[in-house]
Amino acid sequence: MSSPSEKKWLAAIEQNRERKERYFRENQRSPIPRDLRGENFPGLDHYEITPDYRFELELDRYDEPETVAVETTADGEQTYRRVGQFEFDVEGSTVSLDAFEPTDGSDRLWVPFRDATSGEETYGAGRYIDLEPAEHRRDDGTWILDLNMAYNPTCAYNPTYECPLVPASNWLDVPIEAGERDFPVDPHAHE
Repeated sequence: MSSPSEKKWLAAIEQNRERKERYFRENQRSPIPRDLRGENFPGLDHYEITPDYRFELELDRYDEPETVAVETTADGEQTYRRVGQFEFDVEGSTVSLDAFEPTDGSDRLWVPFRDATSGEETYGAGRYIDLEPAEHRRDDGTWILDLNMAYNPTCAYNPTYECPLVPASNWLDVPIEAGERDFPVDPHAHE
């Protein structure tokens, strides 16, 4: 990391991680079970930040976006519109991830995924990336898909939360060794 833009990018990810850790440890609205907050908070675990997992990509928009029902961890459903697909290379393999928009009218993108680390080094049900147009869409229309920003859903920390499950189209066979790792404590033991 030598250029000013690379240093700024790295600092922004580190600040985001520190902010989340502080919120989880100290905030009353934290999803962390109460007995694991404050001094008992075990911290969050992340992969090392690397530019190899940061991509500037076209979103290949589908001609007819499909509304899909996504199952949740509480046997419920949430609806999203499958609007397009990102395609990129990881470790010599070309992979693709569908991008979803919430059906509430917002234009942010939700990019959930499972990969070869799921259930081993990362949360078994998968991880998420949120893309906000103002922050992640460039003037030329491409998007910044930074897998270093992948995070666990709230149900990874507390099973009383309901989280959407990753659609099968976004299950990858390759490892994504970027972003957040699994929570180091079994949350079921602290409900």
